[in-house]
Amino acid sequence: MDKSLKRGLLDKIYEKRKATAIELERIVSEYLESNDKQRLETIIKQLRNEFAYNIHDPQARYGGLMGLAAVSLALGPNDLPIYLNSIIHPVIACFGDTDPNVRYYACEALYNITKVAKGEILVYFNEIFDVLCKLVADVENSVKNGADILDRLIKDIVCDKATYYVSILNNNSNKLQLKDSTILDKNGNSLQYYDSQSNKAFSLPKFIPLLKERIYATNTYTRLFIVSWLILLDSIPDLGLISFLPSFFEPLLSYLKSPLKDVRIITENFLKLLLKEIKKINEIKSIKSNRSIKSNPNITISNTSKSIDSEEVTVEDGSDIYIPGENISIDYPKIIDILINNLESSEDLIKSICLDWLIELLSISPDSFTLLIPKLVVILLNIISNNNSHLQEIALDLNEKLMKLVSLNSQETNYTTLINCLATELSTDVKSKSKKKFPNNDTNNDLNRLNSLDWLIMLQKKNPERFMGFCDRIFIILLKSLNSSNEKIINKILDLLTRISNQSDDKYFNNFMVDLLNLFKEDYKLLDSKSDFIIKKICKSLNPERVYKSLSKVLLENFSSNDEDDGESSGSNNNLSFISIMIQILNNNLIISPELTNLRKKLINHTDDGSFELFESLFKCWSLNSPSLLCLTLLTSNYHLSYQIINQMVKYEININILVQLDLLIQLLESPIFAKLRLDLLDPVTNIYLFKCLYGLLMLLPQSNSFKILQNRLNSVSSIANLPFAEVSKTEIPNRKPNDEKYNNGLLDYFNQCQEKLQHLKLDPIENGKNGDIDDNISASQSGENDISNKFAEIFQNDQPLETSSIVS
Repeated sequence: MDKSLKRGLLDKIYEKRKATAIELERIVSEYLESNDKQRLETIIKQLRNEFAYNIHDPQARYGGLMGLAAVSLALGPNDLPIYLNSIIHPVIACFGDTDPNVRYYACEALYNITKVAKGEILVYFNEIFDVLCKLVADVENSVKNGADILDRLIKDIVCDKATYYVSILNNNSNKLQLKDSTILDKNGNSLQYYDSQSNKAFSLPKFIPLLKERIYATNTYTRLFIVSWLILLDSIPDLGLISFLPSFFEPLLSYLKSPLKDVRIITENFLKLLLKEIKKINEIKSIKSNRSIKSNPNITISNTSKSIDSEEVTVEDGSDIYIPGENISIDYPKIIDILINNLESSEDLIKSICLDWLIELLSISPDSFTLLIPKLVVILLNIISNNNSHLQEIALDLNEKLMKLVSLNSQETNYTTLINCLATELSTDVKSKSKKKFPNNDTNNDLNRLNSLDWLIMLQKKNPERFMGFCDRIFIILLKSLNSSNEKIINKILDLLTRISNQSDDKYFNNFMVDLLNLFKEDYKLLDSKSDFIIKKICKSLNPERVYKSLSKVLLENFSSNDEDDGESSGSNNNLSFISIMIQILNNNLIISPELTNLRKKLINHTDDGSFELFESLFKCWSLNSPSLLCLTLLTSNYHLSYQIINQMVKYEININILVQLDLLIQLLESPIFAKLRLDLLDPVTNIYLFKCLYGLLMLLPQSNSFKILQNRLNSVSSIANLPFAEVSKTEIPNRKPNDEKYNNGLLDYFNQCQEKLQHLKLDPIENGKNGDIDDNISASQSGENDISNKFAEIFQNDQPLETSSIVS
């Protein structure tokens, strides 16, 4: 360049620099016509080194940028690609200048260069995108506006030429390696190879690494810029941006936390477009797959169409028509993993979108969820505990679909992890954490636990044998969860416990009974409020005879351990109190619960050895509570034994608590269950010991309401009872056990042994030791005697089943 051109480009007045640039454009055109490449290269070199790269004089950089743009205009689209590498880099370097005017003129220069270069500019797309990320957030509005104009031009070129344009120079040195242009599955097999893109000016695999760096930008304008580009690239069918979704999906979701509403809206809309595209690709592949299944290639099936979000995709078999999207592979497991991780976000919007995605992906690729189900289920259960009803509804829907998938799917899931996670959700520690996270949210927490139980029940039904391997831990957690105030939770827990017990041997069943009684003993609140309900539910689901025999055995073993302690342990009194209360609960259930009707009939009829064995098992345990034992013998019509027990009771202390239980027994005698006993009063000859027993009971009672009830009952048959009669022989009574007297004496001796041991421990069988809760319950029983009588009358009048809890309390 001559000196006049240099001075013109260095001039401080914009119009003079512009006029000089026009003159430079004319001169370059002449050199180009004369094919004077040497002078042309010299001019470009001068503009680069002496002007654009002049760090001391901003005027030189202004002129250099205008000069490079003028040279590009002169070269035109055919010759510019040869010199573009030398021209564009100094322009891009000026974008980082501290002078805002330099940055603006760089935008102007690159705009003019791009207009000429068109598709060739795509070779430098990454560099341009990188600087635009910064320019759109520039503090100077002029620079920002210039960047926006340049951005629109680049987008137009990408949209028009990105999928097919090949550089004129076709620089083979820029070819990508196989690993950079291939999508691999988890086994390392190639799913999608972009070999054709290695010759194209625009390379999406080459762009993705840059995108992964820039997408973490925090500036609002930069985020809007990036999302706008992603929307554009995704709109170009043959690029296949959706295949690279895992590379930028997680940071994209974080944009939903942006404080600026515009960022959240554009990101949410783009995510909806991506999900729509995934569904469309799946539909296309399904149609393509159905087409390939056809065995006869000569058959043409027309009008095979499937509506995809208001778009019609029509496929005719036998054709080789390419459908955009049919060759795109999507890494569903990785996308699902990202979605699951973001379900723990503090933003409800992110949770909602992730849940929507997961529901759709579950229908598209259910097998991709297999290994991720345990992690997902735990997070879903936590969301179900959320106060947000919308999130809760979606989470419940997804949870139900997942449960159905696992129940029907033959593929192996992470069974151990899933069960351990569900067990943890049921534990009391998790409940406490949930209350801290969502205070005053017991209802939602119960919903969480109900769904956890549904999962465990489903897994037990699906594979009972494998489930047994986890029962040791689950049993304890299920038992501790019985303290819930929600009846549905208790029902499901008992359902699962009984399912496990039915699948197990006697040893496991007995362990269940031991753990249950230990739970009652440790939690007197549960014993007082739920024990009656729990026992009835267990008896309804399991064999009640098996349950009662096992519980009796365990209670006796507890008593034996107390006898070994010889009263020295501070816990002995409480243990004996607990045993006595449990006997009361079991006895009252036996008398009045509909669930135990068959067990009562077996005891009453006592027609086989099994019934005698059952009676003997209960008798030994009930011997620790004399009023309950008396009730048992009267129920089974063992009147002679009942009379003997009455006679033995007076040898030991009869305190107020025994009288309370005897009072309740009198009221029970007026119930329909003891109708046979009342009818037996009409036959005093055969049932002389029944009269003796009842009169003996009358003598033990103070003159209370119950005394009057029993007295009135006996007076009603006094005319029959006063007739002369003699004691009958044992052979006159049907359905008696052989060697009845010897048998009864053995049972009576056992009763006396138990009572003597209790007396030795200085604790009456129903004395409540030092436990305040039990003392309170008994005090309440004494004070509420009349109320209980009224309740019995009401129940019998309305023909309602009795609630054992009302009697015990």
